[in-house]
Amino acid sequence: MVKHQPLQVYEKQVLLSLVTGIYGCRWKRYQRSQDESSKWECAWFTILSSSFLLLLFWTYFWLVAQNDFNDFNWSVYNHSGEWRDETIPIVTSTTVGFIYITFLLILALFHISLGQQLNLYWVHKIGVLATLLTIVSGFVSVDDVWGNEWEIILVSLQFTAPFLHIGGLVTLTAVSWLIAGYVVRKERSNFQVTVLAIYILALLALCLAPLTFTCPCIMDRHVLKPPPVIIGRRGAPMLAPENTMMSFSRALQHGASSLEADVTISVDGVPFLMRDHTLRRTTDVSKVFPSREHEDASFFNWTEIHSLNAGHWFLESDPYWTVKTLSPKDRSRIGNLTICSLVEMLRLAARANSSVLLNIRKPAPEHPRFRSWFMDTLWTLQKAGISHRKVTWAPDTDRGRVRGLLQTTNEKLSVEEIRHRGITSLTIHYRKISHHDIQVYLAHNVSVTVYPVNEPWLYSILWCSGVPSVSSDAPQVLQKVPYPVWLMSHSAYNFIWISSDLVSVAVIMGIFFFQNYHMIRWKISGMQNYNPEQIMLSAVVRRPSRDVNIMKEKLIFSELNSGLGSTEELSLYPENGHARYSHGGLSC
Repeated sequence: MVKHQPLQVYEKQVLLSLVTGIYGCRWKRYQRSQDESSKWECAWFTILSSSFLLLLFWTYFWLVAQNDFNDFNWSVYNHSGEWRDETIPIVTSTTVGFIYITFLLILALFHISLGQQLNLYWVHKIGVLATLLTIVSGFVSVDDVWGNEWEIILVSLQFTAPFLHIGGLVTLTAVSWLIAGYVVRKERSNFQVTVLAIYILALLALCLAPLTFTCPCIMDRHVLKPPPVIIGRRGAPMLAPENTMMSFSRALQHGASSLEADVTISVDGVPFLMRDHTLRRTTDVSKVFPSREHEDASFFNWTEIHSLNAGHWFLESDPYWTVKTLSPKDRSRIGNLTICSLVEMLRLAARANSSVLLNIRKPAPEHPRFRSWFMDTLWTLQKAGISHRKVTWAPDTDRGRVRGLLQTTNEKLSVEEIRHRGITSLTIHYRKISHHDIQVYLAHNVSVTVYPVNEPWLYSILWCSGVPSVSSDAPQVLQKVPYPVWLMSHSAYNFIWISSDLVSVAVIMGIFFFQNYHMIRWKISGMQNYNPEQIMLSAVVRRPSRDVNIMKEKLIFSELNSGLGSTEELSLYPENGHARYSHGGLSC
């Protein structure tokens, strides 16, 4: 007599339940499926992967753009008229979005590796779309407000390219397990060949990518030049309000060898230090002179300017997130600061035997001092008692009258043009000059000052490039960089490059071989145990249908007619809608 014993005991699969539950809200065993993912779900996986790549690029951009956070806020201020630290919500939302999308992508890859059907939960679909739209709108907004900042990506690659290369190899090596499983375990198709070809081309491009790298810090140690001289750009604006006496004092205390300031001429001919065209952002002009808050700063007289407070805005807005690190004494002192005149700053520099770089804003044609601004500034230099050889003047206009003073230009000019103008130095933004340009200028005895340099990685690149001086908002940070962050000889890097490529290729080949060998053994062992009906059944597409169920029933009853022992088991598993028959290790 034949005994039928249904088996309903399943082994616990906690990891699988967590993966499918969080990703697709499929917590129950019967909800899971190993069927092929639908085209719709594959499309969602593509959207998820695209969102991750865009978010990865976006995150990298903001990581390297920390060097220019204050310039970003200043650009937003020029567009909106209101000073706000817009980097805080951007950094916060980027961090949250990156963690969320990365987590979902990892779960999706787990689904693929475990052979589970992709089925993204509708709540996650909304989250992915919201993240994608936010990223796209972020790209558009940054391009509108801060479009030239994209160039920092290329600059940063001079520092990060070797590390990104190794990270890319690790990623492609890890992904090879999924690629090998997809290509080996399924019937050959044109799409599989395309996937494999794209993967091989990506791997080849990544292995050869170092041939295109330009990394100044890949050099021999004995040719490394002395560190660049640090210029306090508007003093030390991270520690005290910009262009104030306290800011310049802090810069000198933290190793700055020179000071840089923005000079504006008042209506009564007194040069004072102010970056903006108006006094709204850095003073309390809206309280003292509410009807004149939008008026150009140069149309105030010195008595009015000196009556304004220049420190409260720093304590309230905390533009560099440093106010909490200040002592109560420093906060009290900052709260009583006033706008600094040029003569005060020059006397401080003279006492410290420091040089100065002056960015002078010429008055408008309708300004009372339009014709005499030069003499006003020159008289101030003489009054301060500073040597003219310690003063660098920008821009390079009025060359006929500027005698005894060094002149610099903020334009990227050819060597011939620089010689024609009689200029000996160049003060230029780091985005506008390349490693090759720096070498050309230095070879022709043109001194180069690069600004703004606030992060150690950028300081290291310029140090290795041989730049004589840098202008920084953070002299206290650069002072703590006694050596380039990383420095490597050409032979050492070539060894690391070739070794990492060879190891990656060897591991990938091993993974493909293992997957292929394992699949061949599985197929051979399966062919030895399967009867023709089982082979036909396994070849059928695994979708619930009437024909599939009929074939299963024929297979089961054909085995029953052959005779089953008392210990033989017949089990009908509800999972995936498939029947399962167990006979001496044989299952279908």
